[in-house]
This record gives sequence, structure tokens and C-alpha cells, in this order.
Amino acid sequence: MNTLEHSLERTVLIRAVPEVVFRFFTDSQRWASWWGEGSTIEPRPAGRVYIRYPNGIEASGEVLEVSGTRIVFTYGYNSGKPIPAGSSRVTIEVSPHPVGTQVHLRHEFSDARVRDEHIQGWRYQMSVFANAVFNEVNAHAADIVDAWFAAWNIDDHQARKAALERIALPTIEYRDRFSLIAGIDDLVANIAAVKRFMPGVHLNRTGPIERCQEAALANWQATSSSGPAGTGTNLFLFSSSGQLETVIGFWNG
Repeated sequence: MNTLEHSLERTVLIRAVPEVVFRFFTDSQRWASWWGEGSTIEPRPAGRVYIRYPNGIEASGEVLEVSGTRIVFTYGYNSGKPIPAGSSRVTIEVSPHPVGTQVHLRHEFSDARVRDEHIQGWRYQMSVFANAVFNEVNAHAADIVDAWFAAWNIDDHQARKAALERIALPTIEYRDRFSLIAGIDDLVANIAAVKRFMPGVHLNRTGPIERCQEAALANWQATSSSGPAGTGTNLFLFSSSGQLETVIGFWNG
């Protein structure tokens, strides 16, 4: 391998625990979920690294080092262009962060021009990676969103609190045009007030949720015995544990 004098670095924050994040560097099925179907990795020194991008371009190299928090592998293109297979070096390290995992990537090259060609590629690829992690961590996001709306329809105080505790952090924050809430106890009391001033109103999700990394969007409608009472959209932010951390509500009109 030539001297690798040029490098690019990226640091991203993933709202998942380090053990879960690191699996995506050592398990071929998870590896393929962010590189492309058919991609594989052998997580041992001298193990093969193979990437098959969705457009059919192939890259390969070998693992140089692997531990529970760090993996180093060589990388290049099977076609030989712009760099041959195994002719650059990628180091990825994970470390705990208060809200999840910090992922630091360093990619080293012998040519500055080739390095620059990969900058946008890593911006894209790390986003794909983050979404792959959250597709697994928050696989039941739609169920949690539905449980959130269902909790607003529960009349009993204790049952409502128990329902929210199953899906949300104790410190959950909720904000909309009429509320600025911090903590489950405050949220439970706020829902009680809503039910008092808007008796008989029922909330439910309409349509599929939209997801991007740790965030989800869901449209909702409020109905009463007299008909529609309002519509809107909620933004849901998930914690590293897969529970709701913040919910922001937007009313239409």
C-alpha cells in the first residue's frame, strides 16, 4: 500500500447504544443493509471486506483490526478506478455519548484528489448507515406512535400514566400550540385538562409514518361525536433506548 498522506474525517451522533451500532460493522446482514445487497464482511484480521453498491459498482479490501469499539479495513474498487481494491484505509471508532453513540470515521488515501471525491460519498453513506441502525432499533416505531395517540384517549389517570411509561422516557418533552410540557406526570395532567375542555374528542393516526433516523412524522385527526375536531402532524424523536424523548405537535390551519 502506498503512503496514505491524505485523509478525510467525519464524526456523527447515532441515537443508539454502542453495542448495537458496532454490530453494523461486523455482521454481514447488517453490513449489507447500509452498503448494498450482497455486501459482506468477515470481522477478523485478514477477513474479506466486500461492498456491492446498489448501482452494481464493487469495492473490496480486508480487515486489518477489529475490536468491540474499533474496526480498521482497507478499501478500493474492483475495477481499479479511481483507486485499486485495498489501496486506502478506513478506521471507524465508536464511543459512548450521553444520548447514544459517537461514531468517528477516518479514511486515508495516497491521493488528495481521490480523497476529495469521497467526501460527499461519506456524507451520504453515513446517513444511510444511521437510517439502517434506526430501522432496526425503532422497528416498531409505528406501534409506539399509535400507543401515543391511544394514551390520549384513556380516561383513567393511572392507566394513562402506565401507557405512557411503556413508550416514553420519564423526562419526555411535549410541545404544541397550546402546551409546553416536561415529564410524564405533567403530560398526564395535561391530557386530563385537554379531556376536560374538549370532552369526547378522540385522537388517531392517519396514514403511514415517515421516518428519518431517530425522527418520525405522523399525521393525526381529532374527532368527536359531532364530527371532525381538528387535524395535524406530530414530530416524534426517539431516544437511544427506543422510547419517545420529545414530541412536537403541529395543528393544521
